[in-house]
Amino acid sequence: MSMIFIGGSREIFQLPEPAIARIGAIVAANHGVLIGDAPGADAEAQGLLAGYGYEHVGVFHAGKEPRNNLGDWAAYHVPSPEGAHGHWVHAAKDREMARRADFGMMVWDGTSPGTAINVFRLAMANKPCVIYDLARGSVATTYNVEDWCAMLRHAGPEIRRQAEARMTPDERMALPG
Repeated sequence: MSMIFIGGSREIFQLPEPAIARIGAIVAANHGVLIGDAPGADAEAQGLLAGYGYEHVGVFHAGKEPRNNLGDWAAYHVPSPEGAHGHWVHAAKDREMARRADFGMMVWDGTSPGTAINVFRLAMANKPCVIYDLARGSVATTYNVEDWCAMLRHAGPEIRRQAEARMTPDERMALPG
């Protein structure tokens, strides 16, 4: 069973039709789903999966309990480092999903550095990730860090700067040049 890391921007409250169809295909193929507990794209995808009555879902969370677990699935607590705040609270959980995944599927608003860094984590491991870029109205697949760099060129230097600020020193070492 392939494991798919599904995620996306917290500002997205309606999945695009192609992403809905892709989730339907994931269910039909009986793939495992790794998903976070955030509002926005995570919760929207969870709602869709719960509507299917799909069981092969794991919800990853940093807090004591998941913020969203709409299908009452297995929950995996990945604690934050001591003293973590802001985006660092959820970074360990996101890294763990990328580590366990075989593939990714992200719904991106074109500006979310959190979604961009999750695509990067998959790209570092040469794991394909389908990105539904709502800002550009496009669908693309990244396979490696070079593809990720191309994706970020469309978003602009500020988004790349924000994504790089969320990287660990080891992650930064994977950047070209």
